Amino acid sequence: MDIDFPLHFDARGRTASAGLDEHVRDMIEQLIFTNHGERVNRPDFGSGAMQLVFAPNSPELAATVQFTLQAALQMWLGDVIDVADLTVTADDARLTIDLAYVIKASGQSQAANFTRSL
Repeated sequence: MDIDFPLHFDARGRTASAGLDEHVRDMIEQLIFTNHGERVNRPDFGSGAMQLVFAPNSPELAATVQFTLQAALQMWLGDVIDVADLTVTADDARLTIDLAYVIKASGQSQAANFTRSL
């Protein structure tokens, strides 16, 4: 069973589940927006992408975060997805991540956009 994120209950009062495509997207979102050290038992989990929002905006910094995020996706979700394209942009207090990937279990190509503003 693939648990839906964020954790909630369905209409029957059971833990809500998600389909494969949605579950994989949820896992990617958790990885992107989790900072290193946030998870007690997995202090290396996360991408550090949210730190970009508070750093001086520059193309070099966006490229660094893009490289770091690519490595985190490979490390934590490399057995689930193949990353086809990844773009990270920062504009003032907005972080935008565009990701194209292939789900290994189904072979389906997916595209996702993740945006956070602070």
